[in-house]
Amino acid sequence: MSLPPAVSVIVVNFNRVNLLRACLQSLLQQDAPNVELLVLDNGSLDGSADMVAAEFPGVKLIRSPANLGFCAANNAAIAIARAPFIALLNNDAVAESQWLSALLAEAAAPDVGMVASKILVASRPGVIDKIGHGIYWDGQNRGRGSGEIDTGQYDRDRDILWPDGCAALYRKSMLDEIGGFDEDFFAYADDADLGLRARSAGWRARYAPSAVVRHQRGATMGKLNPRRIQLIERNRVWLAVKHFPLWLLLLNPFFYFLRLVAGAAAGAAGQGEAGQVTGFRAKIGLAFTLLSADWEALRGLPNMWAKRRAWRLKRKLNDKEVVALLRRHRLTLAELSKNVA
Repeated sequence: MSLPPAVSVIVVNFNRVNLLRACLQSLLQQDAPNVELLVLDNGSLDGSADMVAAEFPGVKLIRSPANLGFCAANNAAIAIARAPFIALLNNDAVAESQWLSALLAEAAAPDVGMVASKILVASRPGVIDKIGHGIYWDGQNRGRGSGEIDTGQYDRDRDILWPDGCAALYRKSMLDEIGGFDEDFFAYADDADLGLRARSAGWRARYAPSAVVRHQRGATMGKLNPRRIQLIERNRVWLAVKHFPLWLLLLNPFFYFLRLVAGAAAGAAGQGEAGQVTGFRAKIGLAFTLLSADWEALRGLPNMWAKRRAWRLKRKLNDKEVVALLRRHRLTLAELSKNVA
């Protein structure tokens, strides 16, 4: 009689057959016992699902006829996962063999609902992609340590704001309590929304420095893909609407303006993500993409405001405590505008 799984690992895939193969091979090498592996394929056209069925018969394969996006796909897989812990791993990431065991060890305390990995950039050995997340006052969030050389400066466990959904562990009972990913986000900042719901419900988030993965950053959509930029900007606004106190929300345009100015200055010096946008036409295109995203965010405000009101009835932290949490894990303008993995 087989033992129930200790952890269910979910990989969502869309048209990345070779990256998915490497990802699953790394998961088969984990030193953690009783692992349930699930792949939800989002209607891939490159043979990804058939590859999983042929080469990884022990993996539970879920075929979706259409691309559900990151949020809905993970929610669907979480609903059928059998373990008390849920680990998420992007299809463009490869995990070291102790990844799962390190995450589970850090989740031993019953009030720990989430655990973050040390995520390194696969194409730039020794460069950090993210160590948990921080946030700026306008709702923009980013991985801690992005672009830094890994010299061991993050090699101790610590409390964090929330983990990046690229490679994270979640307690199933926490997800049952607060709900899964908000499917309106589709992708990007979805882990931020889930993380803030969890933190404001009283759950802790930890970082496991020995839980190492290497991530092909931007492989899913491309770092400068207009749709990626649009989703990030739209969801930044929605995140603030759902979680920020009213006074901080009213100041959002001011902090957004400060970040745009800092980003423009960094871009002019060839730094940060803005520095990767070259040419006048590309910069104009970026501006229109941001305006389009903000318009899309505004059209979705009634829906997000309703979700805000519903969540405020359930959360355990008050506005003052939420602001204190954000302050402890805030990002500076320099970190946002100049650092990039």
